[in-house]
Amino acid sequence: MLKRIIGQDTRDASPGNQDWLNVDALAQVEVTSEDPAHPIESGLLPGAESGWRAGQPGPQTVRLVFDQPQSIKRVHLEFHEDKLERTQQFMLRWSSNGGQSYREIVRQQYNFSPPATTSEREDYSVDLDGVTALELNIVPDISGGPARASLAQLRIA
Repeated sequence: MLKRIIGQDTRDASPGNQDWLNVDALAQVEVTSEDPAHPIESGLLPGAESGWRAGQPGPQTVRLVFDQPQSIKRVHLEFHEDKLERTQQFMLRWSSNGGQSYREIVRQQYNFSPPATTSEREDYSVDLDGVTALELNIVPDISGGPARASLAQLRIA
């Protein structure tokens, strides 16, 4: 017998008629550091405006560890930088075995050049089944400058 429990949807509706996964209910979050004024929840949960910011300069990791394997069809990332000119690199990868091994989704560099270029928005269509962990690695300044990693938004569907 097949059974499905209804009325316990684990997705959040958001602008654009997209049903985003409710990360708060489905995953534990691991971060290498965070600024207390800009905690990771601010980059992951709908309605938060300030986004996440690292507590220190240098490479940072944001990892979502799911309680149950997930199917992911879309990943939306948004970064903002309105102060420093820098080249940021990020890598998004996923695991189906609890983080024992990872497969890369994308690795990308982006040049921030305030005041003209201050935002990067990326939207990826993916077809990932059995995702147990999703990891975002950010190198905020590939030249090693004093920039701190930040994440305005990470949404998954």
